[in-house]
Amino acid sequence: MKYEEALKELEQIVLRMENNEVGIDEMTTQLKRAQQLIKLCRDRLTKTDEEIKKML
Repeated sequence: MKYEEALKELEQIVLRMENNEVGIDEMTTQLKRAQQLIKLCRDRLTKTDEEIKKML
C-alpha cells in the first residue's frame, strides 16, 4: 500500500469516527486498522527521511 493510500484511508476512519458513523461493534476493528495505518505511514516517513539524509 502506498503512503498516500494509507493516509487517505486513515483520514476516512477518523472522519467516520468524528461523525459518529462507527458503531461500538466496529470501533475496535477500526481502531486496530488505524493503528496499522499509522505504523505504516510512520515507517515510510522514517525510511524516506533516512534516505534523504544519506543523499545529503
